[in-house]
Amino acid sequence: MRDLSKYFGVIPAFYACYDDTGKVSPERVRRLTYFFIKKGVKGLYINGSSGECIYQSVEDRKMVLENVMDIAKGKLTIINHVACNNTKDSVELAKHSEILGVDAIAAIPPIYFRLPEHSICKYWNEISDSAPNTDFIIYNIPQLAGISLTSSLYQEMLKNPRVIGVKNSSMSVQDIQTFISIAGNNCVVFNGPDEQFISGRLMGAVGGIGGTYGVMPELFLKLDNLLLNKEWNQAKKLQYRINDIISLMCSGEGHMYAIIKEILKLNEGLELGSVRKPLASVTIADNEIVICGAKLIRDAIEEFCK
Repeated sequence: MRDLSKYFGVIPAFYACYDDTGKVSPERVRRLTYFFIKKGVKGLYINGSSGECIYQSVEDRKMVLENVMDIAKGKLTIINHVACNNTKDSVELAKHSEILGVDAIAAIPPIYFRLPEHSICKYWNEISDSAPNTDFIIYNIPQLAGISLTSSLYQEMLKNPRVIGVKNSSMSVQDIQTFISIAGNNCVVFNGPDEQFISGRLMGAVGGIGGTYGVMPELFLKLDNLLLNKEWNQAKKLQYRINDIISLMCSGEGHMYAIIKEILKLNEGLELGSVRKPLASVTIADNEIVICGAKLIRDAIEEFCK
């Protein structure tokens, strides 16, 4: 049985970092990477939804990964999401990832056209074949991709020995049980929905990959620790507090990731730029949300982590 322990724990999804003109900023990517190392997270998930990958070029995504790896290689577990909406670009990113020495690559299914399962398998396996020495993780996010990872599709993909698990961002916690039942202890499942961290972990997820971990890593690290120590009531209390913060960050005119970046600027002094269009930047009306969200995070850290 393979050792998958490097994937256990709290793995923030890395945010897109732009300069003042909207271009990817290597300097800001590096600063954010140092920030996560200092906070003590287990790893990073690069170029996923939080990284705004769907709006970035292949060269943008290569630049992000190169700068992360310059800082984090050997210090953090690095998973790079390589899926593009065509096989050629996805393969190019997978090859690049293996050259740089990531721990795993990940991919959503192709979006827009409703492909049959055999076509999805071919797409994922061609990506994996192009990085033959690198673990492969399936990213299941049906509410955005429009395609669910079914039991039959997962069973077929498990014929590929590089497949080591699923990043499960479906809203059904039972899906975690299903994937564990199919693959057993030879694969891992990551909890995706941040609001269900404790639910996913109790159903068997070995850790989590989430888009709001990065703005409040202390809280998710504490939540993970509470679960490991079976402090159920305190874990539930903290999960509720986290969920209130997430709800607030989703309530603005600007996109949640734009608001998160403003909160990081306020609380941590990190300047990451805004978000890439068509995602909406923060507005003047969002200032109160940013200030309130920043304070809620600081107060929760003071209450739960000190």
